[in-house]
Amino acid sequence: MEHTVPTDNQLIEEIRQGRADALETLVSRYETKVYNLAYRMLGNKEDAEDVLQDTFLNVVRSLGGFQARSSFSTWLYRVATNAALTRLRQKSRREKSEGEFLDEVYSVKEAAHSETGLVDWSDNPAKQLLDVEARQVMKEAIDELPEIYRVVFVLRDVQGLPATEVAEVLDLSVPAVKSRLHRARLYLRNRLSDYFTKETD
Repeated sequence: MEHTVPTDNQLIEEIRQGRADALETLVSRYETKVYNLAYRMLGNKEDAEDVLQDTFLNVVRSLGGFQARSSFSTWLYRVATNAALTRLRQKSRREKSEGEFLDEVYSVKEAAHSETGLVDWSDNPAKQLLDVEARQVMKEAIDELPEIYRVVFVLRDVQGLPATEVAEVLDLSVPAVKSRLHRARLYLRNRLSDYFTKETD
């Protein structure tokens, strides 16, 4: 007899009926994605593990109110994103203000139209960073993004969610998502241009 993989909604119904194994299945299905999101947002393993735990605790507490108006994965990303943003705001480090960030973005636009310009290393930089050094450079650059740009970049370019789902997770319009993503990519392109120039010399 062929074994059928239960859907998220089937697992949720089983969890509501008290099936602990269904919860374990649901957690194992999504824990890596939630952890990766949290790690990219917060930059260290300890915070990412705390967000992972907080996310699934919040899911269990709130599962009774899940109405399936959106997919479970979208709802889970919303819970995880909120948990990551809450922890990020609790951290004491100073991040760039949005004004400082936008100043740098617009300076990138000017540089891109100059004779020297910037190295065009991709519209999706995350996929280009394969070695340890490059991943560390990218991590530091993502950490510099203001949270409203970081979360869009992480959800869209790192986690691979479509823009429509990112918009639903963050309660934004699709044009707002695309605008923030464009600015984040421009900033990262500028921030990492020196690294890729060195690599291609």
